[in-house]
Amino acid sequence: MTATFTTCVMIEDLATNKVLVQNRKKKYPGYSFPGGHVERGESFYDCAMREVKEETGLDVRNLKYCGAVHWVDRETDERYICYMYKTTEFEGELIADSDEGEHFWFGVKELFETPKEKLSTPSGVYALSPLFHECGRYSEAFIRWSGDEDSWEYSYR
Repeated sequence: MTATFTTCVMIEDLATNKVLVQNRKKKYPGYSFPGGHVERGESFYDCAMREVKEETGLDVRNLKYCGAVHWVDRETDERYICYMYKTTEFEGELIADSDEGEHFWFGVKELFETPKEKLSTPSGVYALSPLFHECGRYSEAFIRWSGDEDSWEYSYR
């Protein structure tokens, strides 16, 4: 069994009720939140802060842990685990366009109304996850997958 660990951060501006969205260019193109792979010897929290800075130029503070999205491939047992954080505390100058993607502020209501095909990762697992939007209600999204998205099983625990 192999496992890949990543992080993802929802940055919310309470004054505008908007979240920072990344329109990813590379792997899993579409709307998501900033984040990336945990480096050797790095904590999940430190990874989340580093990835946000690298991708967006923003410094974030007081990240609140919201849970983990855990994918498991039914056939190979490979696992992909993403630790999810959110914050309303940030500063710096936003990098509008980077190698990872374009960054922009987007209304929460509009995010939920975004067509599925514009969302990164199947079904917008990150951007629409109750782990972010109902932080504290669940601790994990568990997804068994193989083949096309229609065969995926989702559960929140």
